Amino acid sequence: MAIRTDHAMQQPGVGDVFALAWPMTLRAMFLHGTVVVDGFLVSSLGEAALAAMGLAAALGGIMLGVIFAFSHAMQIRTAQAFGSGDPVFLKSVLGSGLTVSVGMGAAGVVLIYVWGGTLIDALAPSVEVGSAARTYLMIFTIVILGEAVGQCIASFFNGCSRTKLPLYGYLLSVPINVCSSVVLIHGHFGLPAFGVAGAALGSAIAIMVQTFFWTLLLLRGNGYLRHVVGWHHATFLPTVRAHVRFALPIAATFVSATLSTHVCSLIYARMSLNGFAAMTLIAPWNLLAGQVAMQWTQATGILVAQLLGQRTSEDVLDRFLSRAWNGAFFAAGIVAAIFLIMCLSLDRIYPNLEAETRAILFGFLPILLIIQFPRATNAICGNTLRASGDTVYVMHVFIWSQWAFRVPATALFVLYLDLSAFWILSLFLWEEVLKFPAFHRRLWRGDWKRSDVSSPKHS
Repeated sequence: MAIRTDHAMQQPGVGDVFALAWPMTLRAMFLHGTVVVDGFLVSSLGEAALAAMGLAAALGGIMLGVIFAFSHAMQIRTAQAFGSGDPVFLKSVLGSGLTVSVGMGAAGVVLIYVWGGTLIDALAPSVEVGSAARTYLMIFTIVILGEAVGQCIASFFNGCSRTKLPLYGYLLSVPINVCSSVVLIHGHFGLPAFGVAGAALGSAIAIMVQTFFWTLLLLRGNGYLRHVVGWHHATFLPTVRAHVRFALPIAATFVSATLSTHVCSLIYARMSLNGFAAMTLIAPWNLLAGQVAMQWTQATGILVAQLLGQRTSEDVLDRFLSRAWNGAFFAAGIVAAIFLIMCLSLDRIYPNLEAETRAILFGFLPILLIIQFPRATNAICGNTLRASGDTVYVMHVFIWSQWAFRVPATALFVLYLDLSAFWILSLFLWEEVLKFPAFHRRLWRGDWKRSDVSSPKHS
């Protein structure tokens, strides 16, 4: 049985990247925006409720971060299999990806049940907060298990160029999350008021509906894979091991990025109050606005993986990547424009902030404008190299730039030199400058264009 790959008949271009990128961008914004909405809904219960939710969500979020990291690897691996047109390869990626993701989710739930209560008791500022956080975290394990399945399926859809399907799942789940959380938190329609636990229940209901919806779509579109005989590496266990070998460096890269960011955030707490506030406020803007360029580069990586799976000629790969690269610069320009508008509108966006904090935020503008372009071109290189299977090299570039440069430099600038917030934020720009030659030399060497990603030996 052959997989339909009509897109293989013609060389993809900027339009194909855009078709993949815009649903991925909206989905990413929905994902990060949900956290903000949950915090807003719980805020009406007071500071103790917010503290309980924040503590429990921080612990549960660690496990979700690992699941999302492995799902990114699943996305690239699926694109390679989809491009190859080999149903055995595609079935193998789906089966091994689900096995790894569900295994990680189950392990995380076990750890939470064994150690979660102890950690909460040690970190909670009061017995009241600790009790509420325990309840929230136990319910949140349903979210972890649901996301272990759902994010794997969503990444499979992305790798198969069906990026609208994950977006549809969020369009369904976000309203359910908001409505059910409001009802369960405050006890409307005759239901008891669960307080903080109601927010967790609302999230759990929404995630289970979303996962069920994606599962139905998977069975409808790819149910035939159940009848495909054989595995990419002879039997199932070696196939899973090959998937883990491919996924671990990518997952390690994303986990490292999360940990280094948290470590730097702890160091920021030693800055002046206004500087710390400015660094805290710019973080969500960076996260949300940056999705425009980041999802473009991820979509480029998906198409490169598909082209490599089809064993496309080197000149076609060069032409496609050149066009996608131009698009990445355009996307970076859009992000820069967003930050320009934001900085020029600070008085309206944050009218209650102190003038000094607004001045610090406005002072970030040169960095925010410049950094988008090296960040976008580095991301193009990283996603292209990952698509070719060069995942360990990409992992090293990220980890060394984070732990050998940005984290110690942040500690030096904040704890010893007591530099201003401008120089602290500039470390993100210098990190991109450091990664620039390492990524571009590797890409220009051209080995990625000759990578046989569909071969079991390559895995």
